[in-house]
Amino acid sequence: MKTHTTNYQNAFIEVADDCPATSGEMPPLKGDKKTIGNIQFDLLYEHPYEHTSDDVIFSTHAIRNGLKKSELKTAREEFFCKGQPCMRTSPLTKRYGWGVHSDDKGKVAIYPVDSAEYKKLANDKTLQHTKAMKTSR
Repeated sequence: MKTHTTNYQNAFIEVADDCPATSGEMPPLKGDKKTIGNIQFDLLYEHPYEHTSDDVIFSTHAIRNGLKKSELKTAREEFFCKGQPCMRTSPLTKRYGWGVHSDDKGKVAIYPVDSAEYKKLANDKTLQHTKAMKTSR
């Protein structure tokens, strides 16, 4: 069974060209329900470089679908049988002003677009650079 990945190494995903945020914003809740942006923010903001992109993408899927702990291993294998959108499509990078840095082990952290760290990463020539997907065409 082929396994796909969303992981990058030594890379920086910059905010989308049409991102309306000028600083890193915490994604708002939708009613009392967490959105994809909320879940990803919670996983990354307080836990930099603890998760890979695959961990974040799958955990978001598992939380939103109410998967039980006993289902996670099999569900993850099935989930990554198909290609999945990477952090370039995340609301964090498209709408809320967060860049995503992947270290040499593929672990990720987020940085607000108006921070010195973001600017340093955006200018780091040793990293692979890519932009988040635009919302509009």
